[in-house]
Amino acid sequence: MRCNRTIGGYLTCALLLASSWTAQAVVPGPLERPAQFSPYAERAVMVAVTAIANRLVAVGERGIVLLSDDNGVSWRQAKVPVSVTLTSVQFVDVKEGWAVGHGGVLLHSQDGGETWDKQLDGLELAQMLLRASKDRLQSKDGDPDEIDRQIKAAELMVSDGPDKPFLDVYFVNKGTGYIIGAYNLLLRTDDGGLTWQPWQSHINNPSGLHLYSIGGSGSNLYIAGEQGSVFRSDNAGADFVAVQTPYEGSYFDLLVNSNDHLIVSGLRGSAYRSENSGADWTKIDVPSSASITGSVQLKDGTFVLVNQSGQLLLSRDKGSSFQLAPLKQLPPLAGITQSADGSLVVVGMRGVTKISLSSVVGSTQ
Repeated sequence: MRCNRTIGGYLTCALLLASSWTAQAVVPGPLERPAQFSPYAERAVMVAVTAIANRLVAVGERGIVLLSDDNGVSWRQAKVPVSVTLTSVQFVDVKEGWAVGHGGVLLHSQDGGETWDKQLDGLELAQMLLRASKDRLQSKDGDPDEIDRQIKAAELMVSDGPDKPFLDVYFVNKGTGYIIGAYNLLLRTDDGGLTWQPWQSHINNPSGLHLYSIGGSGSNLYIAGEQGSVFRSDNAGADFVAVQTPYEGSYFDLLVNSNDHLIVSGLRGSAYRSENSGADWTKIDVPSSASITGSVQLKDGTFVLVNQSGQLLLSRDKGSSFQLAPLKQLPPLAGITQSADGSLVVVGMRGVTKISLSSVVGSTQ
């Protein structure tokens, strides 16, 4: 999942090796202008990809959403109402999905990604956060100084315009989901996305660090962010507490398996694993210093990481060690998934690429 995206450009922060944001307001035009159809869309910069049953859905620059129903052999464009960069996508079933991106955009699909509706953008988001902060102040719900800081931050968002990106979306189930983003943006829904509530007051992030990747296992949820930040919730998202990690650089990716084993990775190829829900961490020796931008756990349990040097790194020992897949070097990569036929599909600087599983896994056995 999931990557860290520049506000002014089309690439992820990880692809550009950026550990801080360079803000550039997204003018209203891209929030209102539908994505243009292009015969070259398949080679556009793509940022994230996911698999739903026999379909693949990839999202990226200029609001481009690509669909494939033949395991990544061919792609076609979906109908999208915005032309901002999209940064993350998730489906809760074969029909209903969500995508987020620059300009505080939240998109919703009810037909497997064929068409999308805009449910929220940065203009509405700023007003939502301002109202919520003022309501908290009036009801005396929390520390007054903290609420005052939130009000000032929301007022600044209103004046700045829609320049804060969403960076990841994650649904625990069909009813409960989360959106995270720059400057501690955190929203939650408990009604299947019909309404969204500001959730910043439920995370211990007083510095407003950027939140890059979110995932979970059971009732436990985890968020990875900048400056070595990891946050954990063991009460189904009611609150997120900061977890100490041994690294001070940004974590761009988070991989969680069913046993609450975690791998956080990011800047300069740094990666750490925990086998006890983040209580202790072990450094992983990764054979590349390129920033890690995405990951997937394959059906056979193999972990695969991708990085900004266009490399795939594989682990068959639950993340204890990784090997480089001896493939021809690809363009900088941002995301990866496994299709229904077992092949891998990666996205990045030059669009989407299908890779046979045997060329990756078989070659390192």
